[in-house]
Amino acid sequence: MTDTPGGDLELQDEILQVMYWLRGEKLADDVCGRDLERFVGASELRLDGALERLALLGLVRAVAAGGTLRYALTEAGAREGGRRFADEFKDLTKPGHGECGDPDCECQQTGNIEDCRHAR
Repeated sequence: MTDTPGGDLELQDEILQVMYWLRGEKLADDVCGRDLERFVGASELRLDGALERLALLGLVRAVAAGGTLRYALTEAGAREGGRRFADEFKDLTKPGHGECGDPDCECQQTGNIEDCRHAR
């Protein structure tokens, strides 16, 4: 990602994805622009501006931590980040051949792939 003015929507999407991933992996519940620099190819200044815009949209909320302004996902931000993350990585996170990702499927109870209602 480059520091271009037209890339703001893409940048905001990427920030939401990274924040969702960091929270899901229990690496960080809140971030600042400097934290995101290593994951997103944009300057700290641009990232801080994007975080402020995401806060205005209600997708992140400001969190005061040790004198540094940090941001955490709101419930809406977590939904959006999760959706964008799933879309971006769907080919990497889908079940492999012979695996069922439905926790309510009978094959999950029996352990037998032949009982999978999705394989029919």
